[in-house]
Amino acid sequence: MQYTAGPRRSAAVLVAAAAAAVLMTGCGPADDGAAGTPPAPPAASVPAKPTPAPTGGSSAGGSGGSATGGSGGTAPSPSASAPGGGAKPCTTGEVKVSDAEQAAVRPPGTGTGAAIVSVTNNSKHTCTLNGFPTVAGAGNGSPGKNVPMTITQSGKASAVPLAPGARAWTKLTFVNVQGEADGYCVSGATPGSFPTMVIGVPGAGSHQIAMTDGVFAECDDKATVTAFSAVKPT
Repeated sequence: MQYTAGPRRSAAVLVAAAAAAVLMTGCGPADDGAAGTPPAPPAASVPAKPTPAPTGGSSAGGSGGSATGGSGGTAPSPSASAPGGGAKPCTTGEVKVSDAEQAAVRPPGTGTGAAIVSVTNNSKHTCTLNGFPTVAGAGNGSPGKNVPMTITQSGKASAVPLAPGARAWTKLTFVNVQGEADGYCVSGATPGSFPTMVIGVPGAGSHQIAMTDGVFAECDDKATVTAFSAVKPT
């Protein structure tokens, strides 16, 4: 009886060991396979394609696809404003009016007939003269006694730029005195005689001048004047 129990216990132990081996055989490969499977390689990165620019009508600037409008180009730069053009008008303190000289071409008679007057730029910068002079017989140094001439303008006025030291000219043509001695006027008026005349320069004040030879003798208190010019008249 003592010996029959041993073989049975040994058989039971062998059966349990065989069952455990079967269980281990069924589970082992699956665990090993899961643990040994390599991870899948990461997907290669692909650069993103650039988004094409809109080709028409979708921008804030209307047609052309550019926010600045037009045909899609860069907005044009504003043009520079033109500097002002030309020198400033001559002023009273910038000019000197010369004494008048007899003109070579003048009406027949014994009076002054016609005189040439020049205006010189005495400043250190260029200025311009533009227009016609006014003329008055000076009233013995009293402006209230001046005798304004009735002026007829001849030619067309335009701006004359005068550099420092440059001159512009005008010609004064009077109704000439006829005859000898005190002479006479064709109109019957009494001839006028003035030691000096007052010449008005546009924008540059009034200037009292004399004749380089004699006095201003004229009739009817009339004068025809040319516009200031860079060319000396005859």
